[in-house]
Amino acid sequence: MNKNELVAAVADEANLSKADAQSAVDAVFSVITGQLKKGGDVRLVGFGNFSVSKRAATVGRNPQTGAAVNIPARTVPKFSAGKGLKDAVN
Repeated sequence: MNKNELVAAVADEANLSKADAQSAVDAVFSVITGQLKKGGDVRLVGFGNFSVSKRAATVGRNPQTGAAVNIPARTVPKFSAGKGLKDAVN
Protein backbone atom coordinates (compact mmCIF):
# COMPACT_ATOMS: atom_id res chain seq x y z
CA MET A 1 0.00 0.00 0.00
CA ASN A 2 1.41 3.39 -0.94
CA LYS A 3 0.48 6.80 0.48
CA ASN A 4 -2.31 7.46 -2.05
CA GLU A 5 -3.89 4.09 -1.29
CA LEU A 6 -3.59 4.82 2.44
CA VAL A 7 -5.37 8.17 1.97
CA ALA A 8 -8.16 6.48 -0.01
CA ALA A 9 -8.55 3.79 2.67
CA VAL A 10 -8.68 6.39 5.46
CA ALA A 11 -11.26 8.40 3.50
CA ASP A 12 -13.46 5.33 3.09
CA GLU A 13 -13.04 4.13 6.69
CA ALA A 14 -13.71 7.52 8.30
CA ASN A 15 -16.30 8.78 5.78
CA LEU A 16 -14.12 11.76 4.87
CA SER A 17 -13.38 13.40 1.56
CA LYS A 18 -10.04 12.45 0.05
CA ALA A 19 -8.79 16.01 0.64
CA ASP A 20 -9.64 15.81 4.34
CA ALA A 21 -8.08 12.35 4.61
CA GLN A 22 -4.95 13.64 2.83
CA SER A 23 -4.70 16.47 5.36
CA ALA A 24 -5.16 14.07 8.28
CA VAL A 25 -2.55 11.59 7.03
CA ASP A 26 -0.06 14.39 6.30
CA ALA A 27 -0.67 15.85 9.77
CA VAL A 28 -0.02 12.51 11.48
CA PHE A 29 3.23 12.00 9.56
CA SER A 30 4.28 15.59 10.25
CA VAL A 31 3.67 15.30 14.00
CA ILE A 32 5.54 11.98 14.25
CA THR A 33 8.46 13.35 12.20
CA GLY A 34 8.60 16.53 14.28
CA GLN A 35 8.66 14.63 17.55
CA LEU A 36 11.43 12.31 16.32
CA LYS A 37 13.47 15.31 15.11
CA LYS A 38 13.34 16.67 18.68
CA GLY A 39 14.70 13.34 19.93
CA GLY A 40 11.41 12.32 21.50
CA ASP A 41 9.25 9.29 20.89
CA VAL A 42 5.64 8.58 19.94
CA ARG A 43 3.82 5.78 21.77
CA LEU A 44 0.58 4.49 20.29
CA VAL A 45 -0.83 1.94 22.72
CA GLY A 46 -1.78 -1.27 20.92
CA PHE A 47 -0.04 -0.20 17.71
CA GLY A 48 3.62 0.51 18.46
CA ASN A 49 6.34 2.96 19.36
CA PHE A 50 8.31 5.31 17.14
CA SER A 51 11.64 6.30 18.65
CA VAL A 52 15.10 7.54 17.78
CA SER A 53 18.17 5.33 18.03
CA LYS A 54 21.83 6.32 17.81
CA ARG A 55 24.27 4.28 15.72
CA ALA A 56 27.95 4.46 16.59
CA ALA A 57 30.60 5.13 13.97
CA THR A 58 32.05 1.94 12.48
CA VAL A 59 34.51 0.83 9.85
CA GLY A 60 33.01 -1.07 6.93
CA ARG A 61 34.50 -2.66 3.82
CA ASN A 62 33.99 -1.82 0.18
CA PRO A 63 32.87 -5.19 -1.27
CA GLN A 64 34.57 -4.55 -4.63
CA THR A 65 37.99 -3.49 -3.40
CA GLY A 66 38.08 -4.65 0.21
CA ALA A 67 39.21 -1.16 1.25
CA ALA A 68 38.20 0.11 4.67
CA VAL A 69 35.42 2.72 4.65
CA ASN A 70 34.57 4.91 7.65
CA ILE A 71 30.84 4.92 8.38
CA PRO A 72 29.95 7.97 10.49
CA ALA A 73 27.73 7.92 13.59
CA ARG A 74 24.13 8.80 12.91
CA THR A 75 20.68 8.99 14.41
CA VAL A 76 18.02 6.74 12.87
CA PRO A 77 14.26 6.34 13.36
CA LYS A 78 13.07 3.08 14.86
CA PHE A 79 9.64 1.42 15.09
CA SER A 80 8.70 -1.29 17.57
CA ALA A 81 5.38 -3.03 16.98
CA GLY A 82 3.01 -3.19 19.94
CA LYS A 83 1.25 -6.29 21.24
CA GLY A 84 -2.07 -5.38 19.59
CA LEU A 85 -0.46 -5.05 16.15
CA LYS A 86 1.53 -8.26 16.60
CA ASP A 87 -1.59 -10.16 17.67
CA ALA A 88 -3.59 -8.77 14.73
CA VAL A 89 -0.96 -9.88 12.21
CA ASN A 90 -0.56 -13.38 13.68
